[in-house]
Amino acid sequence: MKYYIIAGEASGDLHGSNLMKEIYLLDEKADIRFWGGDLMQSVGGKLIKHYKELAFMGFAEVVMNLRTILKNINFCKKDILGFAPDHLIFIDYPGFNMRIAKWSKTQNIKNHYYIAPQIWAWKENRIKDIKRDFDNLYVILPFEKPYFEDKHQFKVEYVGHPLIDAISNHIKIPNTLFTAENKIEKPIIALLPGSRKQEINKMLKLMLSVASDFKEYQFVIAGAPSIDKEVYQQFINQENVSIVYNQTYNLLQNASAALVTSGTATLETALFKVPEIVCYKANWISYQIAMRIITLKFISLVNLIMDKEVVKELIQNDLKKENLKTELNKILKTENRKEILEEYQNLEEKLGGIGASKRVAILLTNPK
Repeated sequence: MKYYIIAGEASGDLHGSNLMKEIYLLDEKADIRFWGGDLMQSVGGKLIKHYKELAFMGFAEVVMNLRTILKNINFCKKDILGFAPDHLIFIDYPGFNMRIAKWSKTQNIKNHYYIAPQIWAWKENRIKDIKRDFDNLYVILPFEKPYFEDKHQFKVEYVGHPLIDAISNHIKIPNTLFTAENKIEKPIIALLPGSRKQEINKMLKLMLSVASDFKEYQFVIAGAPSIDKEVYQQFINQENVSIVYNQTYNLLQNASAALVTSGTATLETALFKVPEIVCYKANWISYQIAMRIITLKFISLVNLIMDKEVVKELIQNDLKKENLKTELNKILKTENRKEILEEYQNLEEKLGGIGASKRVAILLTNPK
């Protein structure tokens, strides 16, 4: 069969690559054409567009690059028609993917959405488009199945979270964090300040404000390869602060604790069994708007999935040095760590264990 996959971000490239591996195992004659990145390209198939050409974040940047975005949409439509896939698979990236799906549905192409838009957090009115345009929706969070089926009467398949596959595969690889040039002898506190320049500028100074109070630890920043080194270097002015690039999983594999900007990284940290503090701070106007749009009890995926506070969230005015110091001391204590790690184990079981990519591949190659 012929499969066309659209992944527009680094995370989509990761999950897309694992999905492709499973498709090839089940369908030896699979012909895969895709938008993605290096990981998907290493598996096989034909790369059409790299996600780095699609990375437009924020309203202003989208407006400035509107011509390029529209050109990509038109090119994508023509490429899909030329390939004539049996299955069109969208991975996350809703701004682009839902536009293509609206069109492809009119072409009688089978539309599949893997990693559904988080409409339970905001833009719930997108459910109308999802119900209209998608034949199958594969969800990765346990609460999403009752959300779609009970609240919106739209049948979905819960496949488990693909991060468990990705982390399980990584742990099998020998650790490469400690090299001759980068030897770290103290226990590590990992800092994950986000992957966007605006996030890093806002979060990293706050995270590092406690470094001088924990000199027996090495604070190691997870540097994003897409960010210039100068963005990080302006904050690194203490002996027990260092940085590694493109090694987030290796860093978490060796960390005693972590300070993490809210997002998927909070779940990754938990799955590596690292006690963490979730940090989030936006400008006042953005925060006020968000509070009126989003009505969730928590901001971290860990707490949302468990429906209780497993990890401490320091949000907006609560994110300050005194609170960070207090909470970091708590999660470094042995008695508190045991309880957190037990909750992390419950979290992993709730997410369905390994096999998300395989479950999706089975559903694609053996449609009901």
